[in-house]
Amino acid sequence: MSHRGVSIVLLAATALSSPAAFAAVTPTAIVTVAATPSAKININTADVNELMKLAGVGRGLAEKIVQYRDTKGPFKKATDLRKVEGVGPSLWEKNRARIVVK
Repeated sequence: MSHRGVSIVLLAATALSSPAAFAAVTPTAIVTVAATPSAKININTADVNELMKLAGVGRGLAEKIVQYRDTKGPFKKATDLRKVEGVGPSLWEKNRARIVVK
């Protein structure tokens, strides 16, 4: 399962009281539903795995973010994340609503 989508098996079911009718019900489809990441991520406390939940952030970039924070101190504002090498305008725009500094 990827963090970008969730596979859900939908089962057709019936509330009929007849056991024979209920036995005829079978799984019908597998549907992929896009997950809507909405959880806020505090870039001052998030570990590598949590940072990787941001769109476009892989292990290498997540490690750079943690290293930057460890070296320079906590981020003062969310936009300071742009100072990390590899965090460009596109990545920032994809994630800006989820990034917080506390």
